[in-house]
Amino acid sequence: MNHLHTEKSPYLLQHIDNPVDWYPWSDSAFERARNENKLIFLSVGYSTCHWCHVMAHECFEDTEVAELLNKNYISIKVDREERPDIDQVYMEVCQRLTKSGGWPLTIIMTPDAQPFYAATYIPKHGRQGRHGMMELLPWVTTKWLDDPNFLCNAAQEIVAEMQAGRNLDVRSPVISKPARLNLCVEAEQSLKKSYDRQYGGFGQSPKFPRPHDLSFLLQQYRTSGDEQCLSMVEQTLQSMRNGGIYDQLGFGFHRYATDEKWLVPHFEKMLYDQAGLVLVYLEAWQITGTEIYANTAQEILTYLLRDMISPEGGVFSAEDADSEGVEGKFYLWQESEVAELLNADTKEFCEVYNVLVAGNYHDEMTGKVTGNNILNLSSVAQEESEETILDERFAAFRKTLFEARKKRVRPHLDDKIITAWNGMAISAFAEAGRLFGDQGYIERAHRIAAFVLTEMRNKDGRLFRRYRQGEAAVSAYSEDYAFLARGLLDLYAADFDPQHLMQAIEIAELLRQLFMEPESGRLYDTPHDGEKLLVRPSSTYDGATPSASSVALEVFVRLFLLTGDASWQVSADQLLQSLSAEISRYPAGYTQSLQSANWLLQPTREVVIVGSRGETATEAMLSVVRSHGLAQTIVLFKEVGDPERVVSLVPFLKHMTLIDERATAYICQNFTCREPLTDVDRLQAILSSLPD
Repeated sequence: MNHLHTEKSPYLLQHIDNPVDWYPWSDSAFERARNENKLIFLSVGYSTCHWCHVMAHECFEDTEVAELLNKNYISIKVDREERPDIDQVYMEVCQRLTKSGGWPLTIIMTPDAQPFYAATYIPKHGRQGRHGMMELLPWVTTKWLDDPNFLCNAAQEIVAEMQAGRNLDVRSPVISKPARLNLCVEAEQSLKKSYDRQYGGFGQSPKFPRPHDLSFLLQQYRTSGDEQCLSMVEQTLQSMRNGGIYDQLGFGFHRYATDEKWLVPHFEKMLYDQAGLVLVYLEAWQITGTEIYANTAQEILTYLLRDMISPEGGVFSAEDADSEGVEGKFYLWQESEVAELLNADTKEFCEVYNVLVAGNYHDEMTGKVTGNNILNLSSVAQEESEETILDERFAAFRKTLFEARKKRVRPHLDDKIITAWNGMAISAFAEAGRLFGDQGYIERAHRIAAFVLTEMRNKDGRLFRRYRQGEAAVSAYSEDYAFLARGLLDLYAADFDPQHLMQAIEIAELLRQLFMEPESGRLYDTPHDGEKLLVRPSSTYDGATPSASSVALEVFVRLFLLTGDASWQVSADQLLQSLSAEISRYPAGYTQSLQSANWLLQPTREVVIVGSRGETATEAMLSVVRSHGLAQTIVLFKEVGDPERVVSLVPFLKHMTLIDERATAYICQNFTCREPLTDVDRLQAILSSLPD
């Protein structure tokens, strides 16, 4: 047994029986490397990563590779989901050296953690122009023993380049409002240029969901009325929902599609994808009224509630792509299996869900058709996909197959709980509860928030990154604070409990105190007192998930509008200014930042309802406000029976009172308020007349 046996990370624990003498990232590993003058072999991955499994089986379970590593290297394993800071720093190294990146991430570095070699997946033996471990490791060892200065100098050059990049002045002239609006247009045009008009999505393959790009296009549609923006989103959402990237039986989206048609996924399921896609499907439903979008959001939440909720109340991280050592085996179907289950209905089901005798799934390694099928709505059925999905007969067919699938060996569940991703889940459940008027969803959001705030905070109020098996550990990163704060704001918008607003303020205050640089406004991934790495990482690009900076920007602006506290606007302006140079260089990479900036660009509204919870008129007014879902709108509620709880957080509510002892609505725009309303129908009419 190696040095990973005391860890909690599912990824690290997958490697405890390797013959490689793995260490976790720790002082003891680096101390041994320095004492023995050995290079460090760093391997970064995550528990549901298919190619991490492939490399582990091919190399790290192999005694010959292990002998080379154990003799000449100190080997360190890192879970990128627990330590995104380490992953961010060394992924930058990989991208600088190879012009690409991904996982597993492989780094070879000096005993002082200075890197000189980077790669992703490495086979045991070289093939197809790719170095193999059996050739690479001895070559590097020889170079280290014969000419260590060569490797040290190479490493120092890489580190110097990275540090020089960080030392550039991140402040730039404040971008004017017209310039910021132009950046939105540039991002929109870039997305239109890369849009796949045949299958939806952006680029060819692989294709990732990237819900914040779709939400950005919906924002552009709301702002300009450009029908092309809406149609791009709708085609993409429908193609994903119809495709193999969606689990047609058990619901939820797989990580990404390997092809342009959204048919063949990498089969892992990530919590952050589910949460982000719930929000964009809900937004599309709000705008279009198309029922299948609401249905898809509900199905994703059904998957989370059924398979991903921990007994303690948090939400697990992910499910693997592999079962029984085969990627996708849990999800694939032979035509004969379907026939055995559906009997006379087999032909109809197979025609609709594209099930072929020969199979529609090509093995990624060999390219051969395997006789296996990925369920997806065939081209014949796609034009009537909404009717098919909602049809009771087909629902019964799918349930029959789902029940049979439950008897299979499930993919591995990564049961760690990540604060940032649980913040995303809070937003998803809270927004669904608000829009559907479903108290069950809101209660679930409340339970997730209560778990994180109770079990994943220390006595000083600071957050932990990860919880597993009763242990909260790893100091949280800026994305954990940002996504949790946003989730709490969304929960307040759903239930109007001032406690959630207060908690959001507390978490946001820690976010700017611990991670924001006062001089530049820059938001860093790690706290001021965090572990010192080669450079202090600052993730600004909106990639698989929105960056901490873009979400923090939204949180700061919303808190300013909710509370009237001008310090939040100052923080938002500083943060946006620190991002402006990067956004200007490539606006399409910052679609969430541009959406957050929109709170500063576009006219905002505040709607305040004063009344008593449970009272008919009050609830009617709240229902009207929820049903509209107007963009750039803040909603506050003042409880007549206990006004001080919210007034202490939002002082400007003090003088907003009942009119004629009746529930009252106050509508304000651009810091100017209309005459108070006590008539529900009048409130409905005014909100309906406002531009979206």
